[in-house]
Amino acid sequence: MKKLILASSSPRRKQLLEQIGLNFEIHPSNIDEILDSRLSPREQVESLSKQKAFAIAAKFNNAIILAADTMVELDGKVYGKPKDAKEAQMMLKMLSGIAHSILTGFTIYDTETKKRVTKSTETKIWFRKISQEEITSYIEREKPFDKAGGYAIHELAAIFVEKVEGDFFGGVGLSVYLLAKELKKFGIEVL
Repeated sequence: MKKLILASSSPRRKQLLEQIGLNFEIHPSNIDEILDSRLSPREQVESLSKQKAFAIAAKFNNAIILAADTMVELDGKVYGKPKDAKEAQMMLKMLSGIAHSILTGFTIYDTETKKRVTKSTETKIWFRKISQEEITSYIEREKPFDKAGGYAIHELAAIFVEKVEGDFFGGVGLSVYLLAKELKKFGIEVL
């Protein structure tokens, strides 16, 4: 079987791949994530996942590259990782008491055959009203600067979530169901 390369340093993606028993190596792509405003939010996460996959693919002759990207979307605007506490606070304030989406795109690329697939999922999240004190305390405790939208659905921010609709694991950072289905087409079986 070909070597599976995860082109990400995300601890969440690493954990999800381990959870389903995959053997893989981690080689983060470390690209500059530049958004293209002409693309829809969903197309943007797919585009970034492709860019990450291709950036790392050149280093491997016979491997399967897996790259992903996650963003929060609200009213057609995307939010990535907050650069500081002020930006995290702005994001959480904006998401307080409303529904928004987590978009996750992934690309699988076979460096030998050049076969590739790019897919994405949308997970709709409803947040309860969050007080200013909760936002401040959350940011101080979690330091969510590596999380799209300033939070992770499966960690402490779970206390803000009233309802989830769609692919939960896509909201965490990688659709396990869709990934397993697509990896099978590249000769990598989960079961």
